[in-house]
Amino acid sequence: MDSKPQPDVMELIRLADPGQSVSVRLRSTEPTLESEGVRYYDAEAVVTSAFVNGTVYLGFDSEDLSDWGRLLDAIEEAEQETDPDEPFTADWPPSGRTAYLRFTAEDPYVVEVHDAASTQIVLSVPLDMSEEWIAESRERLVAARATLGVGTKDHPGARP
Repeated sequence: MDSKPQPDVMELIRLADPGQSVSVRLRSTEPTLESEGVRYYDAEAVVTSAFVNGTVYLGFDSEDLSDWGRLLDAIEEAEQETDPDEPFTADWPPSGRTAYLRFTAEDPYVVEVHDAASTQIVLSVPLDMSEEWIAESRERLVAARATLGVGTKDHPGARP
């Protein structure tokens, strides 16, 4: 599997180190459904490493973009704690509806890809993240919101 995104594919999330990566790529910038002001999008979680490469369907909605911004804020706060009792862990998008990612902020970061809705397979990927990864993730989030027409005004965590 190619580890580089296709030119017309938008990566909402890209978590990578020199050897492996986990990303979330939009299948289309057009919503698959819109209901009561919430837009639903088709995406895929992509894992690339020397050991395993895989792709699984992952759906999210426009509200989940806000959740991703808040999750980035929470990870940044957790990183600043001097003596956390347990590492920060969070899911995106919320588990249960579709495949999802589970983030554990420790050294190294661990990103689990859960295909709970289908095969129930879980893949755990340790990543030595660069110090700029949160800023880069926020930039991707701002770009995704602009492309998808989901404004940043009402979305905390949407800072560039």
